[in-house]
Amino acid sequence: MADTYRSVQLSQMGEGRFKAVNRRGGVLPISSGEDPDFSPVELLLAAIAGCTALDVAHITGKRAEPESFSLRCSGDKIRDELGNRMVNLTVTLDIAFPEGEAGDAARAVLPRTIEQTRDRLCTVSRTVAVESPVTMEQGRLDG
Repeated sequence: MADTYRSVQLSQMGEGRFKAVNRRGGVLPISSGEDPDFSPVELLLAAIAGCTALDVAHITGKRAEPESFSLRCSGDKIRDELGNRMVNLTVTLDIAFPEGEAGDAARAVLPRTIEQTRDRLCTVSRTVAVESPVTMEQGRLDG
């Protein structure tokens, strides 16, 4: 059976600063956005773009290596009757493939690949799109 469980551990590093640590030992600083660290919203945007980039690179890369490959994920942070949230989430892909048969093959699969990552492959954007509920539980309290 596949290992489906994913987790990160978050601990405080200082006032308004935390670090996320994954099971492989990777560390990512997080803050409110008052310093160079990524804010939680920026991490969400990066996760959507990153997931999309990995899917697109994997599929198109079988045909040709891109000459350039960049993505931008953006949206509007709003507050309304539903609370704080992001709307108008958009991923913009800027990819250039080389001239020739391999580049033509990569360009040919790109539109379908973008559809597949949006509609089925990207776990991050799919989770946002299907509105997966988040459960919050209180752990131990010292004192």
